[in-house]
Amino acid sequence: MQIFLDETGQLSKSTDGEYFIIGTFTVGDPRRTQKRFVSWRQFKFPKKLKNLSEIKFSNSGIDDDLRLKTLKEITRLDVRIRYGFIRRKNIPLDFRSKGRVRTGHLYTEIVSNILESYLPITDKDFRIFCDNRNLKSLKKSEFKSIISTKLISRLAPNPIIQIEMLDSTTSPNIQIADWICGALGRYYNKKKLGQECFDILKNNLLDEGIELFKDYWSKNQKTQSED
Repeated sequence: MQIFLDETGQLSKSTDGEYFIIGTFTVGDPRRTQKRFVSWRQFKFPKKLKNLSEIKFSNSGIDDDLRLKTLKEITRLDVRIRYGFIRRKNIPLDFRSKGRVRTGHLYTEIVSNILESYLPITDKDFRIFCDNRNLKSLKKSEFKSIISTKLISRLAPNPIIQIEMLDSTTSPNIQIADWICGALGRYYNKKKLGQECFDILKNNLLDEGIELFKDYWSKNQKTQSED
């Protein structure tokens, strides 16, 4: 199994919407998906964008009609989507230190939860390709180790676990994940085209989105009041 992953939103800034969302997808033939997406860009996108190595969902050179048509094309590629999200106001104390969010550790926690939702599987290969991201105080080797440790017990014996962070400009499949995330971000942050975007994606969703720490603060306030 190969899984491609990207994110939208910020964990530490309050000016980029209320939600941080990680979107993932798997597909039967990643090479075919990649070729189809690149071909779509070449034939459908404006001339001034065609030679760019990456065209994000949020690119201002794309009009809304083309944005929705591109999402529809992505869904025709048989992508199977899982995603998770957190509202910034629900970030637990465990992921805060000296007034700052431990973004690398929180990102790792969200990724782990989404990947676990794909399990169990019988495939020996479990390969995850993420957009390259600064993990702040967490080393990439630590990120990979944490993810692998959480997954290994639910995989087939002697699995091959590959976790790579790639430059999205070199990976059309991660660019597809960016489009999925961008659409979900529009929906959850109640922005223009949000409902239309979600309606296009919904038949490709394997499950509802995983909201992390939804009741964290309400439960902790209740515990404190009982004490």
